[in-house]
Amino acid sequence: MRFAVSPMWEIAPSFRLLNSAATHPVHRIWVNQVRPRMAAAGAARGWLTELIPPSGYVPDFLNPAPAGPAPTLATELAAIRAAPVDRVRRDLDHLARHQGGLGPRMRALYADPQTRLVKVTEAIETYWGLALAPYWARIRTVLDADVLHRARRVAERGAGHLFNDLHSTVTWGDNALLLARRKQPLSRRTAGAGLVLIPSAFTGPGLRTRVTLPDPPQLAYPARGVGALWESRPAARNGALAGVLGRSRTLLLTELETPASTTELARRTGLSAAGVSQCLTALRDAGLVSAHRVGRSVLYARTAAAETLLEATSA
Repeated sequence: MRFAVSPMWEIAPSFRLLNSAATHPVHRIWVNQVRPRMAAAGAARGWLTELIPPSGYVPDFLNPAPAGPAPTLATELAAIRAAPVDRVRRDLDHLARHQGGLGPRMRALYADPQTRLVKVTEAIETYWGLALAPYWARIRTVLDADVLHRARRVAERGAGHLFNDLHSTVTWGDNALLLARRKQPLSRRTAGAGLVLIPSAFTGPGLRTRVTLPDPPQLAYPARGVGALWESRPAARNGALAGVLGRSRTLLLTELETPASTTELARRTGLSAAGVSQCLTALRDAGLVSAHRVGRSVLYARTAAAETLLEATSA
């Protein structure tokens, strides 16, 4: 049994959330920021719309077994492109049964998986850059904290206590892990060896599973602390931080509570676009800011190091 943090396990549930008309109590701030970007880029329709239906089954080849505790998106996309042809077609057959057929892009994928999987991963990369990459440092902090908490419980009290605290539908007893309300039975005979536990920010209140031989079963569950994911961070003591970084760079870090472009930051701060660009380059070189291309523009976001620095100076 092991834990893993997986970018791909956030793709499908977050994409569904963006395409849903419902208002989400936790992710509303994120949805309101990302939906306009998706619409402007024309990314709300396409390969992912056919591959990730509004509800029900999502093809298993989209969630390859994590190669380590924290695979990068690039690593997982490479695994998707390398998915065996028969597995892709088997998953698409399953999707067709659930959805009453396949759309034109999925029929093309079925006919030529090796070529069309490149298109699929390109669509995922575009979506990642628009919706998740600018926020990944913040999301990753929550996921890592969940893993640390649960690993400590295993060390202190054993695996049984871990599972009984994981989700209301999961219990451990009589040397067996029981999943309530799972539509398909899960037994050791039909599952690979081991178990991968994956905390997720977007999976919602339920559990998601992937059971595909010979890979170990994967169990994605709601991470602890997601409810506070989009809460504003405490304000930093700008004077103290400005003494180290400078006033303009400190101001920009503070403004990057939400990802923004150079033009937007210049408008919000009153700094010149050239000055903002120069400061962002310095912050990026220092590992405090990351840049994510969205169409013709670039979104800047705080890194985990910046979040730690701001938290320390707000104490």
